[in-house]
Amino acid sequence: MTEIAAARVRELNLYRQYFDLVAAGQKTTEVRVKYPHLADITEGDVIRFRIKGTDESCDVLVKQVTEYPNFEALLDGEGPANVNPTATREEQLANIRNIYPPEKEALGALAIKIELLTP
Repeated sequence: MTEIAAARVRELNLYRQYFDLVAAGQKTTEVRVKYPHLADITEGDVIRFRIKGTDESCDVLVKQVTEYPNFEALLDGEGPANVNPTATREEQLANIRNIYPPEKEALGALAIKIELLTP
C-alpha cells in the first residue's frame, strides 16, 4: 500500500501564486486559520491542493502541524522564507491578513509543514 493510499487525503483550495510555489517545492509551510474542520489535521495526512475552477492539483505530505495564537507569531516561529520565499515578512503578514480578517485570525493560526509528493 502506498503512503498516499494509507493516508487521509484532504482537499484544500490555494491561490495560484501559492500553488505555484508549493508545486515547485519552494513553499514548505502552509498557513491556515484553525477552523474546526482543520483542527484535527495531523502529521501523515495528505493535502491535495487545488486551484479553484481548474483541474490543477498537487499533493503534499503533512510533516508537522504547529498552532500559533496569531499570524505574526507564526511567521516568527516558522520563518517567513518557508511560508513564501518571494515576499518579505511584512508583505506576507499583509497578504495573509488580506485573506483572513481579524475575526478569523482570532481562531488561531496553523503552520502546516509540507513536503511535495507530486511534482
